Amino acid sequence: MIMYISAILGVSLIIYMLIKNLDIKISLFFVGLTLMYIAMYSGGDIAIKGFKSSGIALLDPLQAIAIKFKDILTKAGFVILILGGYTAYMNKIRANDATVSLLIKPIKYIKSPYILVPVVFLLGNLLSIVVPSASNLAIILLATLYPIMKKSGLSTLSAAGIIATTATIVPTPLGSDNIAVVGELVKLERFANLSVSEYVFNYHARVSIPTIIFMAFVHLFWQKYCDSKEKISSDDNIKSEELKELEFSPITKIIYAFLPLLPIFLLVGVYLFSSAAISVEIAVFFSFIVAIVCELIRTRNIRLSLDLTQEFFKGMGGALSIVALLVAGTTFVVGLQSIGIIKALESFMSSIQGDGISFVLPLILVLLTAVIVILSGSGNALFYAMAPLFVPLAAAANIDVLAISIPMGLAGNLLRAVSPVSAVIMIVAGSVGKTPLEVVKRTSVPMIAGTIFMFVLSMIFYM
Repeated sequence: MIMYISAILGVSLIIYMLIKNLDIKISLFFVGLTLMYIAMYSGGDIAIKGFKSSGIALLDPLQAIAIKFKDILTKAGFVILILGGYTAYMNKIRANDATVSLLIKPIKYIKSPYILVPVVFLLGNLLSIVVPSASNLAIILLATLYPIMKKSGLSTLSAAGIIATTATIVPTPLGSDNIAVVGELVKLERFANLSVSEYVFNYHARVSIPTIIFMAFVHLFWQKYCDSKEKISSDDNIKSEELKELEFSPITKIIYAFLPLLPIFLLVGVYLFSSAAISVEIAVFFSFIVAIVCELIRTRNIRLSLDLTQEFFKGMGGALSIVALLVAGTTFVVGLQSIGIIKALESFMSSIQGDGISFVLPLILVLLTAVIVILSGSGNALFYAMAPLFVPLAAAANIDVLAISIPMGLAGNLLRAVSPVSAVIMIVAGSVGKTPLEVVKRTSVPMIAGTIFMFVLSMIFYM
């Protein structure tokens, strides 16, 4: 009875924090520690394989946190840190601006308004690789593509609906969420040697790419339908600013536009054309060296070029909060395992196997994600908190772990644009002079349809 009460109270607290959009790292640490102490008080052990006591029982749960920190920091955590550093350095040398500037240029030549709907949606998803923040990407697109979309005759709400949904589920080995998933999957013998590139290109992409294409066409028909039903014209316009001009020569702009994508090109190239395998961290380090050389050539100033590299290490520090969230989530899971709730769940799932309802667990997790994301406007915290549970939950339900990790990971990113309180919706709505609910009306059908399509596809491939 204590086990169930403790688990329910702990999970309820975490859900409450998520809905209120509060930082849950300390809560996850606190609940995990509390559950470990309850397990020890009840005569149980801390559920870490090969765990050695610190010698003082009171400090053993803290020893568990230290173990998990060391474990994650040397694996998935390290990759997340260097990706944060590389992204920060790309921003500092304005390579990301060069990429955006180069990619949006062809859009100016498209005159048909509704052709722009899928084109801008797909382009925005591509840009999300170099501008992973949905809010920042929306700000860039509002400043650059929004005036073009308006000039072509597209309505304000159609343009807003597209821009608000551009950062979705593009498959990239540089995604922190994918790195976190692989960090858990490698614990299974089947995935012991799995790289992030293999996970993304072999498993993630076969679901995410068809889903993105499907949503592009849903967007086209939905925006056209809404405009015709509401009889909206493109008269209402707002003044938008252009991106600050880059002081690069044409050839420099092309080279710098290539730099943010260089790690991906390296990973894809090696994956497709070589029997060798390189890790994300090697690809990033190589790209970082290439970028430094480019800066030395462009500035012809050794001191300035080397000073700018400090942004890489500052960016690593900025990404530490993601690593801390992963450790906090793992601590919470260790607490649940220590009190025996995972084993109880395993017994329950075993009792209902064979009834043709193996899809229920993934469905419940996707629905839980949907509720929390729509109410809080963010799904990242939930995903990182739940990532350590993917393997034990899949084992308990006797299903492929990919049937949990892929739909739950993609659902959070898709449904963010359905929440009227999400940052990206409020930014877009405020910028175009509309209410968040008006924008959500334009984003809801494509994103919900995409979520359903993604879930069905995931069940077909991995159930």
